[in-house]
Amino acid sequence: MAAGIVAAFHVGKVPPSIPSIREDLGASLRQAGWLLSTVNLITALGGMAIALTADRFGHRRLVLLGTGLCALASLLGAFAGGVDLLLVWRVVEGLGFIAVAVAVPTLLLRIASTADQRLTMAVWTTYMPAGAGTMMLIAAMILPDTSWRVVWLVASAVSALMLAALLLGALKRRELDRLPTSHHPVLEEMREVATSGGPLAIALCFGAYSCCWFAVVGFLPTLQIDRLGFSTSTAAIVTALVAMVNITGNLSAGWLLHHGVSRVVVIVGAAITMSFCAAGIFVDGVPDVLRLVLAGIYSAVIGVIPGSLFTAIPVHAPRPQLAGAATGLLMQGSNIGSLLGPPITGALVAAAGWPSAAWLTTIALWVAAGAGLFLHWREKRTIPGASQGTA
Repeated sequence: MAAGIVAAFHVGKVPPSIPSIREDLGASLRQAGWLLSTVNLITALGGMAIALTADRFGHRRLVLLGTGLCALASLLGAFAGGVDLLLVWRVVEGLGFIAVAVAVPTLLLRIASTADQRLTMAVWTTYMPAGAGTMMLIAAMILPDTSWRVVWLVASAVSALMLAALLLGALKRRELDRLPTSHHPVLEEMREVATSGGPLAIALCFGAYSCCWFAVVGFLPTLQIDRLGFSTSTAAIVTALVAMVNITGNLSAGWLLHHGVSRVVVIVGAAITMSFCAAGIFVDGVPDVLRLVLAGIYSAVIGVIPGSLFTAIPVHAPRPQLAGAATGLLMQGSNIGSLLGPPITGALVAAAGWPSAAWLTTIALWVAAGAGLFLHWREKRTIPGASQGTA
């Protein structure tokens, strides 16, 4: 869990640092959008392939490798002299992030009892808001007196400490060593997962959710500074709090499913209601304080979607041995959404102002609702009772 949270530091360090980066390196709003999402590029292109690599290379080894890459890339990125070089190191950070993110869930399932696995997966979904939100708060304390470069150095140092802790733990926890299992050819397993309707629906739903969530949280600091007149530190603190309340939704999903609420009710209900909430953050005529309240409500409620989707992985994986690959496909869909959301938002705002961003959030969340409905249809047709919390 700690490794996942620290990996998410490298996502959370960017939003509050954007104003400082733009001032220091002269980055445009579109370039800022790519800085927000480039860390997700490798995941968007090869999440499932990296997950299958973890099955063969060893999940704990991949966590070690990913944490080391994050530490190194953040250190070198702190000394980048231009936006292009900074983007290169962000790609390397993306590789490190996805290595950790796809490998940890399998390790968690190995050390959790069967009765606790659903709760374990729901708790795991908090790694992103917990890590990103914590780093945003740290950045808020650092940025007023320094620059984004110091934020990058701090993130690098934390990852280096995490790597040392993981190496120490590797000497004591031999039960997490790679298991000697047989595998089908990689391309065959990729095809098997990619052509299965359940994992595809999960990936699409997560992608639409991520597109909207990163569009809102990624540009919330800039929105506060441009439209509300907040200072950089105040905007960073508010954004961090908005990101961290997402944990409420993550954990609530597990509770709702455990008490028999249908997965489709959780996903579709949250997506449709929050589409109006997210639009209210950007449209004209909404009081400034209410925008921030809407952002907090949106982040807290919409968190039930990833909490519901991660618990669906064991249900919809074509075979139990492919749960890791299905998780990789989920992460791939998630990061495609993360990759597209901020740049599209930046382009819309640059072309037509902040209200135009509401179109993206509305469309994305209605796509998530549609994917949730398809997932429910598939569960009813092929896995009776799977849409309930008892699945």
